[in-house]
Amino acid sequence: MLIFYVVHLTITLFVNNNMVSIEVMTGSNYKKWKEDIEFAMEMVDVDLSLVTDKPGDLTAASTEDEKSVHIVWMKSNRICLLSVRRSILDHLKSGLPTDCTAKELMTAISERYRLSSNVDIGSLLQGLYSMKYDGNGVVRDYVIRMVNYQTKLKALKVDLPDTCIMHQALNTLPTEFSIIKTNYNSQDQSWSINDLIYRVVTAEEKLKKEKSQVAFYVAGSNYHKGKKPKNYNNKVVHGTTKEPDPSNDMGLDNISFMKKGDHCFFCKKKGHIKKDCLKYKTWLAKHENKGNDSLSLVCESNLSEAS
Repeated sequence: MLIFYVVHLTITLFVNNNMVSIEVMTGSNYKKWKEDIEFAMEMVDVDLSLVTDKPGDLTAASTEDEKSVHIVWMKSNRICLLSVRRSILDHLKSGLPTDCTAKELMTAISERYRLSSNVDIGSLLQGLYSMKYDGNGVVRDYVIRMVNYQTKLKALKVDLPDTCIMHQALNTLPTEFSIIKTNYNSQDQSWSINDLIYRVVTAEEKLKKEKSQVAFYVAGSNYHKGKKPKNYNNKVVHGTTKEPDPSNDMGLDNISFMKKGDHCFFCKKKGHIKKDCLKYKTWLAKHENKGNDSLSLVCESNLSEAS
């Protein structure tokens, strides 16, 4: 059973319980469309008419094998013709042959949209030599994309040696990878592409590890410098945490690491710490000796001196 579903500019094709997608041809995407058609027909095993000519007409003398091949080819031709025509915008079908095989139709379309190989070569070279690794993604994929350009150029009879890809990759990597370039240039023996990939991946993992360690040390240093978490104030506002009570010894002790130097957490003045603070001693005496008037007088006298 053959079923088509058109979604935007993509056709989903169901053949014999197999599902494949074909990008609708708009003219500028001919190469991608052709790849989709060939891939889809092969995946659903109906590409016979695209790769072979039409078999001879059956006769009374035809063998069973010839009859079987003829049946398979005819079915393939029907499905391929439907798929090709269904995946082309209507206004692009003008002038294309109607009474032909699927292979003949594909040839006619190829002749109409065939591009000069020089255009492809120029485009591929421009893409290759404009590449630059900015640190995003994975460095392995970056090198492999260069190899992909090399492979496509080779298909167009432009052979770029591995050494060319090697230098292009090393010259476009960030300065963090400069040690690899230095090592390569200091040796007479060339590396393979796999050697390069191994070295840059190893260097990338080392760089990531070092950055993680630096971030850990910086975070620890900021913590001991007394920096509150970014959301600390929000937590106080919303009541999920509490500001320390200066009268709470345990609270003061817990936050004592947050500031360094002679700074009193009780009176908020510099030049001394809490245990030496006269105001703190006065406050402590008042709470421990309530009702003791003489002690209160002494404490008040000390308090006035501290002011």
